[in-house]
Amino acid sequence: MSNNQTSGTAGGGSSPPRVAIGDFFRQVRQEANKVSWPSRKETLITTGMVFAMSILAALFFFLVDWFISNAVKLILGLGG
Repeated sequence: MSNNQTSGTAGGGSSPPRVAIGDFFRQVRQEANKVSWPSRKETLITTGMVFAMSILAALFFFLVDWFISNAVKLILGLGG
């Protein structure tokens, strides 16, 4: 552990070192540059897949709900 870090125990009495606001934003920019950002094509494909899977899940649950509802109505004799 370096001298700048605390042990993380309660009641240690020391607070974490403060970072100047300019240094903070410089560090944020450095970390953001390390991120592997997806391309526009990858983003569009994954967005489309999310929409498709959401629609499939909605249809699945609609059909399961409809089936169970009709089965309960049939069993209880409420199905007209």
